[in-house]
Amino acid sequence: MELTVKLQVFEGPLDLLLHLLEKNKVNIYDIPIVEITNQYLAYISEMKRQDLNIMSEFLVMAATLIDIKSKMLLPKEENEEEEEDPRAELVQKLLEYKMYKCMSYELKDRQIEAERVLFKVPTIPEEVRKYEEPVNIEELVSDITLKKLNAIFKSIMKKQVDKIDPIRSQFGKIEKEEVSLEERMEYLEHYAMLHRNFSFRGLLEAQSSKMEVIVTFLAILELMKTGKIFISQENIFDDILIESKVAA
Repeated sequence: MELTVKLQVFEGPLDLLLHLLEKNKVNIYDIPIVEITNQYLAYISEMKRQDLNIMSEFLVMAATLIDIKSKMLLPKEENEEEEEDPRAELVQKLLEYKMYKCMSYELKDRQIEAERVLFKVPTIPEEVRKYEEPVNIEELVSDITLKKLNAIFKSIMKKQVDKIDPIRSQFGKIEKEEVSLEERMEYLEHYAMLHRNFSFRGLLEAQSSKMEVIVTFLAILELMKTGKIFISQENIFDDILIESKVAA
């Protein structure tokens, strides 16, 4: 007579491993790999009639367990350096799976609790919703005098002064300097009409700000591309000379 065993439904190989560890009441950091592997193989031997796509995941884990088991059964050489525990990677996966499983239970409990919550759309009449309790101005300012108002005003002004940073307030206002490339090109082209030869360094030193220097340099490159100026340098580190092709 054939013995029929009813198996618990597991969500995956890690779920089955966690079940075996809890059933045997063993420490997850010190898995008795031989015993757990034998029990795992016994379980999957009863799952032969299940879907092969599902069985493949369990068989991969079975191969992993057998591999770990074989590594732990091999004798270690005396001079062999201490190696990492073959179970370390499996333990890490089990811990992560257990964490996600606990989180799923927590989410499921919250979902069940949320189903018990009822929401009611407010049905307050418009007249009631817009009602505002009248304010009696005379009663509100009955004990207010000009002296008290002046004291309140001075207190507010003092707080505003205290907020000012005595150092940063002296820095002044930082404003963005607008320098147009088109305007700078017009300026250089006009300058080149009046000067047949001029110094690159002298031209940049005549600019009043860093932004003007950058835009002027870009304008020089644009005029070079259009052939309106030509640059040359006799030796390295010498000043760059600019020759105008549009000078009168």
